[in-house]
Amino acid sequence: MATSNLLKNKGSLQFEDKWDLMRPIVLKLLRQESVTKQQWFDLFSSCRCSQYLLINPTFVALSKRVLSHQDDTALLKAYIVEWRKFFTQCDILPKPFCQLEITLMGKQGSNKKSNVEDSIVRKLMLDTWNESIFSNIKNRLQDSAMKLVHAERLGEAFDSQLVIGVRESYVNLCSNPDDKLQIYRDNFEKAYMDSTERFYRTQAPTYLQQNGVQNYMKYLMECCVNALVTSFKETILAECPGMIKRNETESEYGRTAPTKGSASSELHLMFSLMDKVPSGIEPMLKDLEEHIMSAGLADMVASAETITSDSEKYVEQLLTLFNRFSRLVKEAFQDDPRFLTARDKAYKAVVNDATIFKLELPMKQKGVGLKTQPESKCPELLANYCDMLLRKTPLSKKLTSEEIEAKLKEVLLVLKYVQNKDVFMRYHKAHLTRRLILDISADSEIEENMVEWLREVGMPADYVNKLARMFQDIKVSEDLNQSFKEMHKHNKLALPADSVNIKILNAGAWSRSSEKVFVSLPTELEDLIPEVEDFYKKNHSGRKLHWHHLMSNGIITFKNEVGQYDLEVTTFQLAVLFAWNQRPRERISFENLKLATELPDAELRRTLWSLVAFPKLKRQVLLYEPVVSSPKDFAEGTLFFVNQEFSLIKNSKVQKRGKINLIGRLQLTTERMREEENEGIVQLRILRTQEAIIQIMKMRKRINNAQLQTELVEILKNMFLPQKKMIKEQIEWLIDHKYIKRDETDINTFIYMA
Repeated sequence: MATSNLLKNKGSLQFEDKWDLMRPIVLKLLRQESVTKQQWFDLFSSCRCSQYLLINPTFVALSKRVLSHQDDTALLKAYIVEWRKFFTQCDILPKPFCQLEITLMGKQGSNKKSNVEDSIVRKLMLDTWNESIFSNIKNRLQDSAMKLVHAERLGEAFDSQLVIGVRESYVNLCSNPDDKLQIYRDNFEKAYMDSTERFYRTQAPTYLQQNGVQNYMKYLMECCVNALVTSFKETILAECPGMIKRNETESEYGRTAPTKGSASSELHLMFSLMDKVPSGIEPMLKDLEEHIMSAGLADMVASAETITSDSEKYVEQLLTLFNRFSRLVKEAFQDDPRFLTARDKAYKAVVNDATIFKLELPMKQKGVGLKTQPESKCPELLANYCDMLLRKTPLSKKLTSEEIEAKLKEVLLVLKYVQNKDVFMRYHKAHLTRRLILDISADSEIEENMVEWLREVGMPADYVNKLARMFQDIKVSEDLNQSFKEMHKHNKLALPADSVNIKILNAGAWSRSSEKVFVSLPTELEDLIPEVEDFYKKNHSGRKLHWHHLMSNGIITFKNEVGQYDLEVTTFQLAVLFAWNQRPRERISFENLKLATELPDAELRRTLWSLVAFPKLKRQVLLYEPVVSSPKDFAEGTLFFVNQEFSLIKNSKVQKRGKINLIGRLQLTTERMREEENEGIVQLRILRTQEAIIQIMKMRKRINNAQLQTELVEILKNMFLPQKKMIKEQIEWLIDHKYIKRDETDINTFIYMA
């Protein structure tokens, strides 16, 4: 009986004192025989007292039992049965000796839990099995397993579990902690590769001769690739994330096409191989998604300081990312639809991420108590960028019409990935209103084309129709203006008819706010209003005009000691400046200006600040004292007066004549209106959600909660992605108002109430 010293004597208690009690229990465990609970506890107790242990297991009888089988299948079955029993004992038998090992290795005070896989007893058991049984039988095992693999390749029936069982023993047998696959790699893997090469070298010429080149190539892909790739799928796929990152790095250094040995060519080869095996592509799709999301968000965060304040650079950054990831999918995966879908999913997550840009919507809306999560500011920034392209700006002036169209279509490309398109709609319409009223569109033809492009990308029809109606109103207003001027051509009005441009706008298409800001207009304008109303009523009976001075603007001539200048101003600015029309050198207090203009306090402060601190002017139109840092600091006694030295300065030279636009970003907005914009977004979402639920319920009559939410998202996805909390609250609201009810037997089922 072979013996092996495991541990040395480190105390007065000798091994022989305990071994006689321990030996029968150990042997029973090694033979896979049952032991009583008391015997198991006695073994633990003895191990705590002993200072060394002598394991002397015999595998002679076991080896003879396995080798007695001459048939390959019987040999494999016998070996697998004995191995699995033994391997189970390798996890059980070391446990009683764990404390002893810790004590003898100087770890008595350690709190670290003992790991059975690191046990000296387990290592001894595996090494003994290797020396006593495996080394004598491994050649027969390998030959028998390879015969079964060969039979499978020939299409013969075989038991695959036999090959799998033998392979498991090779994988688990090695006790070397640094390379646990050493035995498997040196034996089973090598034998498998050699047998595979011999088989296909033998079969290939015959198959080629019998079936021709085309069928031969299919045979190679279906048989050789499938067999080899499946065996090493995990190893191959482990390289995928690194290859994707390396491809990105190569792209950054200017490589424009895949070359031999490049990451993209390696990825394409991996894709070609993995596409031939079951479930080979799914891990690659996951790796691609994770890379796009992590790399995309990392780039956005790195550029945050620049792109948060510049919508042009923000959109360009998004487009750069899209083109970069699209190039990766094209070069490495040949624009495979599955990888394009993965790209779209990950890019959508980048576009809608709220980490860098947050649009804070109201936490409460008219008592509904709706709390909303911060949303991505992307749709607002996209609308701002569109406005920069469509408005008369330095950007639009340096681009041709073709270049503007190309950039707008790029914006629409990004817009397809935006979840909450209703935010884009709100801001785009606000910018369009401003451009049409102030007549500052860079190209009216592109403006109208943009409406059709929005229709093509799936924007809601009612929204696009309102935009189209806005253009129609402008054209109708042009005809009305012409008629008004013809009628009053020879009449003496407070203002010449030719100097007036009236815009009659449809409230349903244009209305942005319920707020109307009152202002005391100059006499010339006040006298003109009744003339316009009488003219309109004669042509359109039954309609009522509501004057929105907030949306009006004009040009006034400003004269002082330096020269004469044309100032483009809002109606509010005009009302303020007219306070000095009859007394140009007088100093007027904030309180008196409030009485003269009748403007609300906040609007007066904002208007005055635009005249005393306009950023583009070196010399301001108005001066004031005492000096303050913001419009909020204006006091009732703050005095304002006309700057008699106001002038335009170009190239450090004073210009005696010129034209300046003082409107800036003031037009069409008030403090309250900005709040109403965000409140309006939430309120419209509530109404849209209610409308969609009723639409579904009318059609279905009866529906469960899960199906209702699925269909609701499908209807609303082109406008916004409804939150689950919003859906739940609107369902409850509709139940309370008797539009729908719950099924009495199933609370998750809803019934439409006609």
